[in-house]
Amino acid sequence: MSRAAHVTSGPYAPPAARRELTVVSADGARLHVEVHGEEGAPAVVLSHGWTCSTAFWAAQIRELARDHRVIAYDQRGHGRSPAARTCTTTALADDLVAVLVATLGPGERAVVAGHSMGGMAVMAAAGRPEFVRHAAAALLCSTGSSRLVEEARVVPVRAGRVRTRATRAVLCTRAPFGPVTPPARALLKYATMSPGAAPGKVEACARIVHACPTGVRYAWALVLAGLDLDAELARLTLPTAVLTGTADRLTPLPLARALAAGLPQCVGLTTLTGMGHMIPVEAPEAVTAAVRELTALYLGPPGPEAPPGPAGEPATAGSPPTTGTSPDTGTEKTL
Repeated sequence: MSRAAHVTSGPYAPPAARRELTVVSADGARLHVEVHGEEGAPAVVLSHGWTCSTAFWAAQIRELARDHRVIAYDQRGHGRSPAARTCTTTALADDLVAVLVATLGPGERAVVAGHSMGGMAVMAAAGRPEFVRHAAAALLCSTGSSRLVEEARVVPVRAGRVRTRATRAVLCTRAPFGPVTPPARALLKYATMSPGAAPGKVEACARIVHACPTGVRYAWALVLAGLDLDAELARLTLPTAVLTGTADRLTPLPLARALAAGLPQCVGLTTLTGMGHMIPVEAPEAVTAAVRELTALYLGPPGPEAPPGPAGEPATAGSPPTTGTSPDTGTEKTL
């Protein structure tokens, strides 16, 4: 799928990649991968959410690529990655570790940021040896590990069986989204963004979401409806920050708090007042700042090779010790 399906000009258009490649996952699925920035700079890997694409990270790529090497990939069936037969959390993990292995050198580590389903990919991969070798820290953005349908507030009724059934029906619809029209923009804004979201940001999100094929959207909706990654969350032992919006209807604040409580090494939960689910587009500066903070703490600037880490693992120059917890562990900050 070409970028013509997304935003092609203006502040929300994705920048041109320095390099593009195709990465083959464990089951043969082919993934479109983009690399931005210069070799040797601290590495960041971006994993987008359900119905989105690398275009969703345009603001983060543009800013971070000034002094980072930014790697972004299209989830299977999304953007320019062809649809695959298998849609499972195992496939999400397979795809993420395949991208890490293909784009990072031996001993090289990255900060891995995942939004929504991309955050679920991070959790699903937590116990994989390749992930442990290559991930220095993680950012979980507008996501959850379980109970997505039960907690979602897209349907404006009281929590309970009726809301859960209605939410499942809405999220798992096979109906095509069709063209981006004023009613379509209004519906997407209500479900995924804040009431005050700027029209240009709503338009950008609508074009990205409507470009996702109906069959792909439906297949992954079934995965999300039955999601249970609580056990995998407990294996995410690297320093991990959680970021969410207080007006998020798809993955509301209780899910973010559950993540913070379940992470072995949570380095802080940040809530963005009045922001919806699409915070990389709605609040790009906050998301970029969160990634920068993690790279500064756990990667540091490029430098001479660091001495070997525990059990012979290469350590990254500038990274803090892997034992102990951050002073910010368990804190919740509201912006």
